[in-house]
Amino acid sequence: MNTNRELDYRLYIQRDEEFVRTDVRQEFSRYETIVSGDVEKAKRNYAEVRGNFFEGKGVLSQNPLRNSIYHLVVSIGVIARMCVEAGLPHSEAYTISDIYIQKADVSKTVDEVLDLLGQAHVDFAERMRKLRKTTGKYSLYVRHAIDYIYDHLHQPLKMEELAEKEGLSPGYFSKLFAKEVGTTVKAYILQVKVRTAANMLGNLDYSISDIAYSLGFSSQSAFTTAFKQLMGQTPAAYRSGREYIRMT
Repeated sequence: MNTNRELDYRLYIQRDEEFVRTDVRQEFSRYETIVSGDVEKAKRNYAEVRGNFFEGKGVLSQNPLRNSIYHLVVSIGVIARMCVEAGLPHSEAYTISDIYIQKADVSKTVDEVLDLLGQAHVDFAERMRKLRKTTGKYSLYVRHAIDYIYDHLHQPLKMEELAEKEGLSPGYFSKLFAKEVGTTVKAYILQVKVRTAANMLGNLDYSISDIAYSLGFSSQSAFTTAFKQLMGQTPAAYRSGREYIRMT
């Protein structure tokens, strides 16, 4: 597809209408604020551009709602990638990205979409702030192991596997992890899986057995036992409780 002719025409129209795009460095400076974990500044930055959000931005669709959704997709896509490069686990970053894009997809107004984008900016900034607070006390070995755990929750993970990937003996790695994280590798993996399961239980599209197997549990009963041990109730009871809260 040769776009040169259309490109020339659109550039001519932009010059004729004195359209000036937002400076890329200024835009990425706002993104860097998010990546740095400066939540309050990220809020202020978005509040400044929220009122004239489309000023200096191209038209991606003649439909105003669809145009706002496309801009949200572009913005969140860039932020997610920058956060991944700064250390946020890619499975977490891109799943959060998916959540906001899916919410935008069913939004009814431009304001809804822009509010979602503001929430996404704050969400990513908060996650990066938390990441920077926690990773500072972890060695490179432990950070790698934690990233690997989050990226492979669907698998039955073992401490020996993580130690091997870091080139450390199981004994040394086990002591290092417990010293820095404050719990054993096995307990940490279980905690992460149960927290993830608790979030998934809020989505009725997932059956309890689906959640159990998607998180690498050998059976639904094994999942139920682990969940009850950490959460104090069964997955079914937890889901029912969340449903009741939503309905009241």
